[in-house]
Amino acid sequence: MKLSSRFALDILFLVAGAFLAVTAMAFTAPMAGWIAFGVSTGLAVLVLTTTAFSRRSSQRTGHALIGLVALWSLVAALVFSGTVLTWVIFADAIALGVAAIADLTAHEIAEENVVHRLEVTHAATQAAA
Repeated sequence: MKLSSRFALDILFLVAGAFLAVTAMAFTAPMAGWIAFGVSTGLAVLVLTTTAFSRRSSQRTGHALIGLVALWSLVAALVFSGTVLTWVIFADAIALGVAAIADLTAHEIAEENVVHRLEVTHAATQAAA
């Protein structure tokens, strides 16, 4: 069984969101800002690459949403400071996690629909034989 690249990327985005949420609360605001800037830059580049090479529109849409959150987090890390920066990074991390879970859910619903169709078709073919 092959692991879907979309599933792996969504899990990576979810882990990145969890990492940023912990970073926002564990480090000082300037340090958390630079960490958020680095992580968000990496995520934005990764999302841009995967969106450019994906064939499915649902994957493009889900990853584009994650990309927007990453870009906003990147800009926010440079614009805000102090406690506002801490809470903005935390909110961005939560938004990143929610977007990753939403894309994972959309992917799993689509895959379950395909598997269900295969099961129904296979059972109908056996009954006819």
